[in-house]
Amino acid sequence: MAIKKWLNGSAYTGRLPEGCVQCARGGKLVLLVTGKCVHGCYYCPLSFKKKGRAVVYADEMRVRKDADILEEAGAINATGTGVTGGDPLIQPKETARLIKLLKDNFGERHHIHLYTRSTDLKTIEKVASAGLDEIRFHPPTSTWKGLGESEYAGAIAASRGFGMDAGFEIPAIPGCEKDIRTFLNDAYDVGASFVNLNELEFSESNWRALRKRGFDVKNDVSASVKGSERMALRLLKGAPADLPTHYCSSSFKDGVQLRRRIMRRAKNVMRPLDVLTKDGTLIIGIIETKDPVTLAADLKKRFDIPKRYIEPNQEMRRVEIASWILEEIAPDLKKRAFIIEEYPTADRLEVEREVIGK
Repeated sequence: MAIKKWLNGSAYTGRLPEGCVQCARGGKLVLLVTGKCVHGCYYCPLSFKKKGRAVVYADEMRVRKDADILEEAGAINATGTGVTGGDPLIQPKETARLIKLLKDNFGERHHIHLYTRSTDLKTIEKVASAGLDEIRFHPPTSTWKGLGESEYAGAIAASRGFGMDAGFEIPAIPGCEKDIRTFLNDAYDVGASFVNLNELEFSESNWRALRKRGFDVKNDVSASVKGSERMALRLLKGAPADLPTHYCSSSFKDGVQLRRRIMRRAKNVMRPLDVLTKDGTLIIGIIETKDPVTLAADLKKRFDIPKRYIEPNQEMRRVEIASWILEEIAPDLKKRAFIIEEYPTADRLEVEREVIGK
């Protein structure tokens, strides 16, 4: 089997699923329909703020209304959407509605894929009718040795009959190599369009469960599980020749998929006062205050600052100002000021802070 090396340690055989191709470009909106799921897989990496909760997120944006989803999709120039959870098919009506919303607003070429453990055919038909292009099943480990006799065989056949690409996505769990090898052969036999093997990784919500089972990180700077990558690459070599199989590394998710999506967003949302870094983060100056509007007006007048280089931020209780201007005026300020680096995402996650001035 010819293995094609890809980005950040990822590799694949055959053709890549369209969803993966678009993720690699940073063009996929990540739409979490709900954090709820009835299965409780021990390796699930979903964060505590989402796991088990009835929340909706479009990338890092907490969704309150449909317009939020469309706004975030526009901010990253989304070419498609990955619908995830929890399990989005525990809310099939709402999931189908949101798929249709995206198709109606961005057109049929807006590629939508979805992750689920559900094999309910009526539910699958509902989302297929709404416009879903690709479905990725997450079968439990208990089915890996007998996939052909499980409900997933029928779910794959039905999904392809509904006009979708239909495949599997599972974690590459060290110690399960024999079972996964059987799984790959069975996946080919049941007609799967592809199989994705994800590098197993620690998160804030699963690390206790992983440590309890004896797993460890592969090095001091990674959250990836030791042995997961090597096993996945061995599995690729022995995968059925006509079954497209993709190993997705954790560094691909962070260093390629996320980084490129963030860069797309940064270029769309950055203002004259922002400085864009090569990593897609933004550098700005801030002054924290209880009254940003009054302070911004005072600074603008006092230092003759063009309005495009200074803005009050009421929600975050700060004045945002071009970093090069703040460095110049900092000695004359009565308040401490900061140069910060933050993601251009809806949550404005701060990654670094430098104190300047008093």
